[in-house]
Amino acid sequence: MEKKRVIKRMENLTGDLMDALKEKYPDGWFNHIIKVHKGNNEFFHAISLELDDTTYLIRVNVKIDRKRDLEKEDNYPPEEMEEGHDDWEKMSSFEEE
Repeated sequence: MEKKRVIKRMENLTGDLMDALKEKYPDGWFNHIIKVHKGNNEFFHAISLELDDTTYLIRVNVKIDRKRDLEKEDNYPPEEMEEGHDDWEKMSSFEEE
C-alpha cells in the first residue's frame, strides 16, 4: 500500500504531528528546510515528516535575504534556474490540507 502524501502548514499541525516533528528533529528543523518548486516560478519552503501511513511536507515560513539570493542566482547558468526540475513532479503527488 502506498503512503498518503499531504502538505500541511506548520500552524495547522495537530499535537500528535508536533510531537512526531519534535521527535524527528530534537535539535530543531532549521537545517532541514528544503525549497519545493511548484512550477510557474513559484516555490515554498518545507520540512519532511514521514509516519507509518503518511508522508508530510510541512510548509514553513522562511525570511529570505533577497540580496544574497540575487547574488547566488548570478552564479548559476540560466538552464538551472528554469522550470522543469524534478521537484514539481515529486511535489505534485501531495495533496494540500
